[in-house]
Amino acid sequence: MPEIRSITVTTQEVHRESGVAVTPPTVKVIATAVVTNPLAGKGLVKDLTELELMSAEVTTLLSARAVAALEALGLSASDVRGYGKGAIVGTDGELEHTAAVLHPRFGAPVRAAIGGGADIIPGTKKYGVPGSSITMPIGNKDDRWEFDDMDSAEVSIGDAPRANEMVISIVLSVGGRPHARVTKVK
Repeated sequence: MPEIRSITVTTQEVHRESGVAVTPPTVKVIATAVVTNPLAGKGLVKDLTELELMSAEVTTLLSARAVAALEALGLSASDVRGYGKGAIVGTDGELEHTAAVLHPRFGAPVRAAIGGGADIIPGTKKYGVPGSSITMPIGNKDDRWEFDDMDSAEVSIGDAPRANEMVISIVLSVGGRPHARVTKVK
């Protein structure tokens, strides 16, 4: 198992927007792990398989935690409509380390946890220092052109990433944006 320093899971339920009740409330769950970057400070390492494998383990854990948070609210994995991902690498790492974590093996554990997802998991990555935030895009799990689910979620961990760490996050959403009403041009 990767060296995990901390895990944070947050939920947001929106019950009112623009003075009008949101029924049922929209929900976002963000699960984040702060992990030691095993390649930090090692210069240009050509083979990033170690990070890819770490990603699958961390993402399996984060997906389970996010689904458990949904279940605590009376929702289930099958209620998930949107998802997103993000990673922040500390200054002793490199941006390509976040790509290794977010791309080759990230999606399969998420899709297994929520029972599907035909479309890409939108994501973003960056360098950061403790307290850096990252805004993760959210897209519909089955159709990236479903406007109602196009949203974002921001995450920041006050003491991470340290120079030799990465912050890895997933967001799951239920219900799309509150009172979504933007339509496709015909």
